[in-house]
This record gives sequence, structure tokens and C-alpha cells, in this order.
Amino acid sequence: MRTHFLRSALLLLLLLSASLHAEFINQPKEVIDANADAAIQHFYKEVKGGKDFLSKVKGYLVFPSVVKAGFVVGGKYGEGVLRVNGKSVAYYSIAAGSVGFQLGAQKASYIIAFVSQDALDKFIRSNGWEAGVDGAITVAKWGVGTDISTISYQNPIYAFVFGEKGLMYNLNLEGTKFTKLNR
Repeated sequence: MRTHFLRSALLLLLLLSASLHAEFINQPKEVIDANADAAIQHFYKEVKGGKDFLSKVKGYLVFPSVVKAGFVVGGKYGEGVLRVNGKSVAYYSIAAGSVGFQLGAQKASYIIAFVSQDALDKFIRSNGWEAGVDGAITVAKWGVGTDISTISYQNPIYAFVFGEKGLMYNLNLEGTKFTKLNR
């Protein structure tokens, strides 16, 4: 029984790894930028007040497609871009691994918005920034069509997860690692 479980978990991780490599790893910056533009437009359609919100923050990361999968052992990965004043300034990967109660697979877009200049500066200066260690991220819990114009801007970093496809139990950004890419 235990051997069967370990084989299943290993097979899932191998499939995830192959899928990630084929779809996400080492994308040219032009592809990341085009996909980020499409994700931002989707964000504007799904999140009322989203355009106004992003115009007020100091910078934001856009991960157009983050794949997360797990069966007790899990992981997530995606590649994206940091935008400051609407311009692409650097490219990053988002990755995390975990062990615990989790089941399923999901693909979603993430926007991580830096409200304070200090939070953005710390992120840019870091060499491998980790959520929950190097800075706290507030995961925004607004549903499709909800107006976020009432957001308080009191927290330094907000995350929006949208456009989910698939089903995954367990949404958590703590321990997620952001690494600068050479593009």
C-alpha cells in the first residue's frame, strides 16, 4: 500500500515536471510579456476596480500561468514579469513545494501588487525573495465581479489569484519562492 502511494506521488510529480518544462520554463521575454498583457486584461474584466488599483501601486508581478499540482506531495511553478509604471523591468519565476493534505491540479494567473515603495525596493534588491520570510503577502479574497475599489491599501503587498482552471484544495503563498530570471 505504501509503495503504491509513493509511486503515485512520484508519477504525479514527474508528469507535473514534464508539463512545466514543456509549457513554462525558459520562455522568451517577449512571450512572457504577451501572456502578461493578456492576463492583465483578464484581471481587468474579472476584478471590478482592478485597473484603478494597479494604476495606484508602486509595481506588480504578473504570472500569467502558474501550475499547481499535488497528491500529498505537491508543487507549483510559473514565470512572469515585474512591471513598474506599466513597463517590464525584470523577469521572475514563482515556485513552491509542499507536503501535506493536498489533492488536485490547477492552473491560474497571479498578480502580486506592491503597494509600498519599501516593499517593492526590498523585493527588487533581494536574491531569491520568499513569501512569509522576506515579506508578508495579503491574499485578496474578492470573487469575480467584486469591486475592489474599497481596498484599504494598508498592507504592503497584495496577491490576486484569478482565472483558475482545475480544482486544487489548499491556496497558500507562504513559503513561495520568487527568483529573478536572466532574460
